[in-house]
Amino acid sequence: FTAASNATGRAGLESINIRGLEGNQVLIMVDGVRVPNSFSFGSFATGRGDYLEVDGVQTVEVLRGPASTQFGSDGLAGAVTLRTLEPSDLLKPGQRMGGFVRAGYATVDRSASTSASVAGQVGAWQALLLGSYRRGHELDNQGQLDTLNVSRTTPNPQDYNSRYALAKVSYAVTSAQKLMFGAESQRRRQDTEVYSARALPPLSPSSTLDLETRDHLKRDRVSLEHRFNDVNAMWAQRAETRIYWQSAQVQQVAYEDRNTLADRIRDNRYDTQVLGLSTLLESNLSGAVNQRLSYGFDWSRTTVSAVRDGTMPPFGETFPTKPFPDTRYTLVGAFVQSEVELGTTSIIPGLRFDRYQINPSNDGYAAANAVALTGQAVTPRIGGVWRLNPLFSPYGQLAMGFRAPTPEQVNNGFTNLASGYTSIGNANLKAEHANSIELGFRGQFGGLRYSVAMFDNRYQDFISQQAVGGAGTPSDPTVFQYVNLNNAHIRGLEFRSQWQWATLWSSSFGLAYAKGDSEVAGQLTPLDSVQPIKAVLGLRYDSQRWGAKANMTYSAGKDASRIAPAKPVAYAPPAYSVLDVGVYYKLLPTLTLNANLNNALNATYWAWSDVRGLEADSPVKEAYTAPGRHAQVSLRYDF
Repeated sequence: FTAASNATGRAGLESINIRGLEGNQVLIMVDGVRVPNSFSFGSFATGRGDYLEVDGVQTVEVLRGPASTQFGSDGLAGAVTLRTLEPSDLLKPGQRMGGFVRAGYATVDRSASTSASVAGQVGAWQALLLGSYRRGHELDNQGQLDTLNVSRTTPNPQDYNSRYALAKVSYAVTSAQKLMFGAESQRRRQDTEVYSARALPPLSPSSTLDLETRDHLKRDRVSLEHRFNDVNAMWAQRAETRIYWQSAQVQQVAYEDRNTLADRIRDNRYDTQVLGLSTLLESNLSGAVNQRLSYGFDWSRTTVSAVRDGTMPPFGETFPTKPFPDTRYTLVGAFVQSEVELGTTSIIPGLRFDRYQINPSNDGYAAANAVALTGQAVTPRIGGVWRLNPLFSPYGQLAMGFRAPTPEQVNNGFTNLASGYTSIGNANLKAEHANSIELGFRGQFGGLRYSVAMFDNRYQDFISQQAVGGAGTPSDPTVFQYVNLNNAHIRGLEFRSQWQWATLWSSSFGLAYAKGDSEVAGQLTPLDSVQPIKAVLGLRYDSQRWGAKANMTYSAGKDASRIAPAKPVAYAPPAYSVLDVGVYYKLLPTLTLNANLNNALNATYWAWSDVRGLEADSPVKEAYTAPGRHAQVSLRYDF
């Protein structure tokens, strides 16, 4: 990446892809709180991957297909919900204190990690405290050219460290009611020496001689929950209410040494703060028809801001400047869903209403007058399951989803008259919408379980930044604006199975296929976020003392005809197969050793998500290869 022109190659942009869509179109939540959105503007780009710290995670659930009926905005493609550890996860029945200590090392980035957690119980009180620390270096690849300039294909030197703390305290008010307080704190620093930005001779006055970057991330969250669970209660048998606050900040600083022109510094920051409240209730109704009724509401108010600062701003600009105005972003939603039991058939209708409001502030915003935006969405869903017999249970669902415009899309203000362009806000921007049909069946026979899902998802009003006027001169600059431009159609099939064919042996198989196109003014082009067909075959042995596993992953190559036309022609990576193996061994009943060897056959391959946009004749394609053979080892003691 570079200091000022683009952020290609900068870490933290990693995304989760669900059925062909990714980024902010996939909802990610930790303990019911949204992970901050990704954001990109010129050389500043921040993703959501670095906000997730797996050492504190207990469970992960993935919902495929539009999830707006359950969660509101952002669940256009699906949702990933993570739950962090609680005291009851570490305390065995009758145990007053428990926990674990874990240490690990990974060769892929020469990282060492340690984590420890302790939980205890005194009367009606339970508490948990967890801390983790990770320190590592650049992620390995299979590049061979170790030059100190733009021809480099080996990784740039990098050092990072990550610190994470989690605390939870719960109090059992009664046997049916519990209060829980939770707090999370996360810090991450990453320093990179960007050899690949250094220019080759002959040098121009602006040629880069050296580029160093310093990236910082911090996130803090506190929440208070009330949980109620009583199957004999009259009106609602289950209820959960949560109030929360979260603050997150990303800062990226770059120091660039140029040949004869003045050196440059870029200091970019992106901040979010959110305050929210959510409630979920469940009522079991019996009578002529038995049904479980789920209903609730949620409200959140997010303050979003960003600043671009540094030295030697682009011609026609002054620092500091804001890429969009400070904005208060409010989401309010209410939903109801019923699970109706009719013998062997279940019918599950649901309905949700959401309202979003974007209120910007003009304070310190020099680009233009900011525009406000208010909108609403109704997202119904209906599903059904027919339990015909254990071998074959068909199901189907119709669902709608939406994604509200983000503050930076409504007000993307930037003007450089010297270069003849400007961007303006759009008070008429509409939400992105999804219409999904899914049909499938699942079954079980002895030790074999399987499921098949076929889906057809249609999306309308995708938001895209386009040139909407102007001639590209200082007196008549080109005007850029985010508009609702294109639609998309993604269809595909997923198959999963697991077979316990012996007491200690099991195998699994999974297959995912999707095809997608976007449409602009009646013109169809392939949707590049859709992944090639992928299959995974697994074998596992598991005893009480030790176990082993092997997974073979196959990914088809990306067909050049399924890549959006580009000049120069885009790179289409070939097919690949990767073997991962692992073992665990219990040295003691409470002491477990885990070891994994990933890419055991040392295959050289490119993942499509890593090379999208790369030119077919790029001389540095090797820089984008996935890691070769690498190992992980960890030791965990439970008490």
